[in-house]
Amino acid sequence: MSFARLATATTPTAHLGVGLAAVGRPGYITLGREDDLPPTRSVEALRDRTLELLDAAYALGVRYIDAARSYGRSEEFLADWLRVRPDVRDVVVGSKWGYTYTADWRTDADAHEVKDHGVAAYDRQRAESAALLGDRLDLYQIHSVTPQSPALTDKELHARLADLADSGVTVGLSVSGPEQAAAIRAALDVTVGGECLFRTVQATYNALETSAGPALAEAHDAGLTVLVKEGMANGRLAGPQAPEAVRAAAEATGSAPDAVALALVLRQPWAGVVLSGAATSVQLVSNLHAAAVDLDEEHTARLAALAEEPMAYWATRSALPWH
Repeated sequence: MSFARLATATTPTAHLGVGLAAVGRPGYITLGREDDLPPTRSVEALRDRTLELLDAAYALGVRYIDAARSYGRSEEFLADWLRVRPDVRDVVVGSKWGYTYTADWRTDADAHEVKDHGVAAYDRQRAESAALLGDRLDLYQIHSVTPQSPALTDKELHARLADLADSGVTVGLSVSGPEQAAAIRAALDVTVGGECLFRTVQATYNALETSAGPALAEAHDAGLTVLVKEGMANGRLAGPQAPEAVRAAAEATGSAPDAVALALVLRQPWAGVVLSGAATSVQLVSNLHAAAVDLDEEHTARLAALAEEPMAYWATRSALPWH
């Protein structure tokens, strides 16, 4: 199943995927996460949680799974699930390279991940991903590209990625930070053989951070599949801490704040796949209800008014503690 098929899939939850950042490692920055995971957070406990979550996601119609080299053991856990579920040939598997996980399974590490977009880092991490996921890897993305990233100008790296694309793996990138729009537009200008090197782009977009919207529309119009991460703003738009406008829309639609937050993203005409970062099956079910949430114009306008300046949004995100 090619990655592009997700854009025309007909199951209600086909445009919602599952990201494994919250369950592939013991520490992450999502609010409320301290109550979401097993108390011990051992490797085996999180492996079991990941397999349980993936079973539930597949049963509910989810067909895209998103991992990364820096998400602890997420690729390993995903590979384990694929081995015990040989029947799930219709899932699309994506992963990312560019960050190395350095926390050594600790939640109090000084640095949880180290960024490197060089050719040597790509060669090493590509081999690591291949060893775990083999031919099940459909999409390989550069992790968290900014306008300053050498990944946008390194011709040797571009040749490596073009070779990967020629082998049948879709090549994409994710972007982060207050200059997401500039990074997306710069990526659209990276060409090999007269065509854009990247076939997908993954970006942060939610009610609080909408600045990448116009650039994502341009990417969509250029033929790229758009994936959206952090649709709930690392938990700021979910649960009791959600803004009043989100909670009011949830009450009016008979849903939960997290579903409203994701429903707002699903309304964007350029959104191909919107990621759930659920850490429990209960959260996953609530997230997937977004596909059924019908936001009226009044609530949509109130949600739009929540948008923050990008610098302020990303400063708040950077200050979130690792739980």
